[in-house]
Amino acid sequence: MAASVFDSQHLNKLFHTGDLAPLFTDSAEMRALLLVEGALAKVQGELGVIPEVSGMFLHRASMEVQIDPSGLADATGQNGVSIPAFVAALRKTLEAPEHAQYLHWGATSQDILDTALMLRLKRAFGHLQTTLKEHLTTLAELSKLHAETPMVARTWGQHATPTSFGAAIAAWGQPLLSLYNEFEARKGTAFWVSLSGAAGTGAALGPKAGETRAALAKALALHDPEHSWHSDRTPITWLASWATRLANALSKMAADLADLSMTEIAEIRLGGAGGSSTMPQKQNPIGAGTILALATHVTALNSVLQSAASHKNQRDGAAWISEWLTLPQLVLGTGAALVHAAKLSANLKVDAQQMQSTLESGYGLIFAEALSFALAEQMPRPEAQDRAKELCSEAAKSGTSLAELAQQAYPDIAFGDTFKTSSQVGAAPEEARAFAAAVGAL
Repeated sequence: MAASVFDSQHLNKLFHTGDLAPLFTDSAEMRALLLVEGALAKVQGELGVIPEVSGMFLHRASMEVQIDPSGLADATGQNGVSIPAFVAALRKTLEAPEHAQYLHWGATSQDILDTALMLRLKRAFGHLQTTLKEHLTTLAELSKLHAETPMVARTWGQHATPTSFGAAIAAWGQPLLSLYNEFEARKGTAFWVSLSGAAGTGAALGPKAGETRAALAKALALHDPEHSWHSDRTPITWLASWATRLANALSKMAADLADLSMTEIAEIRLGGAGGSSTMPQKQNPIGAGTILALATHVTALNSVLQSAASHKNQRDGAAWISEWLTLPQLVLGTGAALVHAAKLSANLKVDAQQMQSTLESGYGLIFAEALSFALAEQMPRPEAQDRAKELCSEAAKSGTSLAELAQQAYPDIAFGDTFKTSSQVGAAPEEARAFAAAVGAL
């Protein structure tokens, strides 16, 4: 097995991440590092921090040259960070020492690496948001379509009361909608530029340090936090937390679909289900199972990353390295879970007839709660509950429907809609339609 399932030649389709994977490659990192160094030189030249002609040269050159990441390996192994080797390689490649001397002026390795990471994370999370919106749109359509499709609600894995499949879909979608709205409200300030020098003071950047940072943020379309965040990992931990909550919200749908598609229930059919190597009858819920595994994996990675958020003193190498080990896998894991979820929702087949058959099974015990409230109109509530339990027990033993037994026991009570599914789904249809409308308003 490969060190990363996302890089494995035979596993990568199972853990397909859409357009995310190319953003977490060495070549993507080199490209982002060049963009940051070039933009920094340009704004420093415009502000008179370095000669303007050198700033323009370095900016233009950064968009044309390439750096071989493999050539940085030995020095990075020695230095613990790639920027010293990167800057040296870039200066050599430029073959213009009169300009190259101003490269990386006043910055530190963490400034460049963190800012380059933010450039890639901005694209990655933009992709996640776009895919999430597409998934929400599909769920909204299904929720509206099945707003009044009755089904059994299950609590603790057992039949509870009637609901609608549209409401069940809305329950999958509402946490996702909240996450979408949360990101939409915060994305303008979620991706920070870093430029504060060796110890976060900006001393080597000169008197225009703050002005330079603001100009760099504008040039790269990043947020200026107006302070050093070498030891303040707020943007990293928030993004990781959001991604983790997204993966876990997706796992809710996956868990439900895995249950509803079981042979014993069979109220849902999953398009693209997987086959067994030895049992021809099997149609395994591969997509749902993979989402559940990815959510567990992402949650574990987030635990490591959040624990590493306490950076000692002004900068902390060990805690920083922990981010390198966890954040890419966390984002890719969330992306893969979202890809699977989108496929599941797009290919979902609903067996409304089977849902109705399930509702009609069990001697009408699913109406036990409604019966207890109907009886409570004629007697104290505790007594009504006891009588409903007794009637349920009798129905299960005799095979007689609960409705029939209730009418026999209380011939003078008009039970009306007590045993009608359409009257016992409560606000389920309205919740389904409200969710669909909220997504439609995005």
